Amino acid sequence: MKNDMKIRLFAFFIMVAIIGQVWAAEDGQYAQTIVVAQDGSGDYKTINEALKKLRGDFEDPVRIYVKDGRYDEKILVNYTLKNVTIEGESRKGTVITHGDYASLNNMGTSGSYTLRIDGNNITLKNLTVENTAGQVGQAVALHTTGDKIHVIDCDILGNQDTLYATGHNSRDLFDNCYIEGTVDFIFGAATALFRNCHLHAKSDSFLTAASTPKENKVGYVFHKCKVTAAPDVKNVHLGRTWRPYASTFFIDCELPEAINPKGWHNWGKTENEKTARYGEYNCKGPGAKENERVGWRKTLNALDAAELTDPGRIFTRGSAWIPD
Repeated sequence: MKNDMKIRLFAFFIMVAIIGQVWAAEDGQYAQTIVVAQDGSGDYKTINEALKKLRGDFEDPVRIYVKDGRYDEKILVNYTLKNVTIEGESRKGTVITHGDYASLNNMGTSGSYTLRIDGNNITLKNLTVENTAGQVGQAVALHTTGDKIHVIDCDILGNQDTLYATGHNSRDLFDNCYIEGTVDFIFGAATALFRNCHLHAKSDSFLTAASTPKENKVGYVFHKCKVTAAPDVKNVHLGRTWRPYASTFFIDCELPEAINPKGWHNWGKTENEKTARYGEYNCKGPGAKENERVGWRKTLNALDAAELTDPGRIFTRGSAWIPD
């Protein structure tokens, strides 16, 4: 009996130690940390397996820590999930990859994603999301529809329609991200602030195609971002009006020679010029030709720029959201 008791006590303490490791991150920020590793050294081998284990009613912050590797997965962060961080071991080494595209099995643009986030209060950090379909039309790498989405230190790679930041009530914040593509490679209806990001145009096309709803005061704002273009690219517009009330602003950004002097495009509909909300403030570089822009873009002043780049202002909708 004594030996049985000792064995039970030993097993109990081992179990407590394991739970303690899983349910406490090193910095104490998370209630639970789940490790994903392809070599079997973690809790799960795939990100989808880890997500399946999370309950939609779990309130406390959870981190899914993904070790380096190429994870060929089509991932949906369900709308029932919240307070989840997916963090890679390294930005270039942790790669979420897939190759669907809109015309494949008639899945459409919305179905072509590599990673889709419908949940709220979701953070992506220190990893790469890519769509490898190539030049085959619309092929989304990252699709966000949830609210309070924070993407930090990530590479988002693709061609046409790389980043679909949408959802009429969605608020997205992108910090220090690299985003590349060809046609309309940042598009959708979300209110999204891009801070210190690098946008890279791979073809003569349009950087953005916002579909901002009329009732939303702000769509896309690029603050202190750098825009570059491939060597053979000579004609890039900052944005075109996917919907009439499209809202996009570039503030304190660096623009390359490849930017078309007119800057903005009405998508062939002159009536969009009366409703679109486009503009720039204090941009630099050979592409910052404010005096040559289309006459229907908005003229911004310092106060406008300060308000548009303040998360406390543009993300106040229903409940305030001021990310760290």
